[in-house]
Order: sequence, then structure tokens, then C-alpha cells
Amino acid sequence: MTLFSDPTCPFCHRVRMVLAEKRINVDIVDVDARALPQEVLDANPYGAVPTLVDRELRLYESLIIMEYLDERFPHPPLLPVDPVARANARLFMYRIDRDWYRMMGRIVHGEAAEQGPAREELTNSLAESAPIFKAHRFFMNDEFSLVDCFVAPLLWRLPVLRIDLPPAASAVREYQARIFEWPSFRASLTEAEREMVTDLT
Repeated sequence: MTLFSDPTCPFCHRVRMVLAEKRINVDIVDVDARALPQEVLDANPYGAVPTLVDRELRLYESLIIMEYLDERFPHPPLLPVDPVARANARLFMYRIDRDWYRMMGRIVHGEAAEQGPAREELTNSLAESAPIFKAHRFFMNDEFSLVDCFVAPLLWRLPVLRIDLPPAASAVREYQARIFEWPSFRASLTEAEREMVTDLT
């Protein structure tokens, strides 16, 4: 099994967290998302990472890869067994992608005029979500799950995005402290990611 991963990509970081949590033996090949090798281009019609190659299987899109790994390597389980709880977890991940990651994309890749408003919008959205972070040990769950693998890479990058959470978001900071010390999170970090937040590593 081989994962093609950009060392600074938050979507690749999600997958690396799952691999670390399940202690899956995999070759992680670091690539530059802006200049992908031909092997990735052949495996992924969208020319993007993360891309997972497992024998004859070629997978892309982080959530598809994460759910495949969770099903193929069922211990520890990272999605609930109950269909309703599983559907809710998928809904959380969809909303995190659609809301917070889209805002992050506007900050990183948008025009200068939209970066400031997107930064303010993401800051406010995280602060307003503080009660969700406070309700459980992990994100909407008392156990570590795929949803944490979605949230943590974005929160790790807040300093790079120049986002300083307000006092009203203290529950988010407390969650950060917990999740950033989680063994699989620390194991998933690349050297480039560690350098993003030098005071927390």
C-alpha cells in the first residue's frame, strides 16, 4: 500500500492521521502537489493528492480513502456502528468541508480582497462552535473518530492562516490542546507541518 501525500496538504494530513491511529503499514511518498509525478497522474484522473494505491486499487479524495481504511482495517473503529450515528458523523464531515475548509481555501488561494473577510468568517464560525467542542472529549464524540481527523489538520494550521481565536473560543483551544497531544496526531505530522506551529511541537 502506498500513499502519495503532500507534506503540507491538510487533506493528506487527514489520511495520515487515520493511518497513524490504525498503525497501518504503508509507504508514504512525499510529493509536491504543484508538480505531481506521472505515477500519481496515472492513478488519479484529477491529478491531485492524497492518492492511495493498494495493489490494483486506486483511490483519491480524502474521505473516500479514510472510509476505505476504516473498513479494511476495522480496529480501532473510527466510525460508529449505529447507522444514525454514522450518518451524523458523515454529515459533520460534510459540513466541516463545505464550511471551514472552504473558508480556509479562500484565505489561502483567494484574491487579497476576500482573504480578510474569509479569515474573519472562519474565526467567528469557530468561536460560535465552541459549545460543540466543549460537549465531548472529542468532536461530537467521547471517542476519537474520523471527524477528529477532519477537524485537527485545519485547527493546526490556524497560525499559518493568521487566525487568533478570541476568548469566547476557549473550548476550541482546550480541544486543540487535547487533540494535538493525541499520539496519532503527533505521529501524523510531517517535518513541514511541525514547522508551522513551532511553539506547540
